[in-house]
Amino acid sequence: MNCICNKKLSNVKLDSMLPFRSEIRNSPSQPSIKIYLSDESLDVKIKNHLEHFNEIETIEICDCVEQNRANESITVFLKENVDIVKMKNSIDSSLWWYFEEDMVD
Repeated sequence: MNCICNKKLSNVKLDSMLPFRSEIRNSPSQPSIKIYLSDESLDVKIKNHLEHFNEIETIEICDCVEQNRANESITVFLKENVDIVKMKNSIDSSLWWYFEEDMVD
């Protein structure tokens, strides 16, 4: 399933030195976590990596047409009653571990 992000929200560009950036998106219907990768060829690998979290309901790779953003993002939708801030921190930690391991290999 593809989704399209078409909002001009942030003027923060993804720093090419960082492997990813994540943010909480507070939507009235369903809050989500957006992940922007500096290397979009890793989208599917990262999606598969995140699927081990039991708190995640769905993960989508989205085409983005947002100003100052990556061309794609990964959108993470959580199950009900999951603390989105704690989950973002867990995802960030897991991704940092993933990229550190990848750099060592």
